[in-house]
Amino acid sequence: MIPTRIAEYVVAAMVIILAPGPSVLFVIARAISWGRKVAVLTVAGNVSGSLVLSSLVALGLGPILARSSFAYLAVQWGGGLYLIYLGIDAIRKRSEHAADMTNQGPLEPRTLQCIRDGFWVGVLNPKAIVFFAAVLPQFVDIDGGQVTAQLLFMGLVFCVLAFLSDSTWGLLAGTARQWLATDARRLKALRATGGLVMIVLGILVLMSAVVGA
Repeated sequence: MIPTRIAEYVVAAMVIILAPGPSVLFVIARAISWGRKVAVLTVAGNVSGSLVLSSLVALGLGPILARSSFAYLAVQWGGGLYLIYLGIDAIRKRSEHAADMTNQGPLEPRTLQCIRDGFWVGVLNPKAIVFFAAVLPQFVDIDGGQVTAQLLFMGLVFCVLAFLSDSTWGLLAGTARQWLATDARRLKALRATGGLVMIVLGILVLMSAVVGA
């Protein structure tokens, strides 16, 4: 991968990571209920799940993208449309999601449970699935070869960035837990913002597919 492409990829990755999607909201919910330690442990599990997910996508998708330009275009269109759907759904259900974030239960989970719960949220996160399958391949240098290796590398970069970003979310939410938990409007606004970012990113993916067709 050339330096310019890597820089563009990092920007795209940070946009999707910073958008308050399922993983970020889960971490914030844990921070509000039990504090910073539980939030960071949850992030560790979450990132582990994302790494497994990105590796599976890379190993399965890499050989296909290397051989078929049609598959590459289909992935872009499917992913772009699904991102838009996720964004609309996030905005539509923002009140429901805000309520879920303040109802995590009274007992603090154990260390392994925090990591395990975070892992399943990460590996089943639809936002991450779409990113790894549709957005990430746009930054692959097809002519450079080793497509699978490029996908694996970019997945690892994503997970490192996600750990740093989501841990920051968790630490901030843990520090301001009382401020967040006492006003549902703040949580609704957070979810709506994430939905809007996903819609914009989905539109950009579709535009990229049209221009490259």
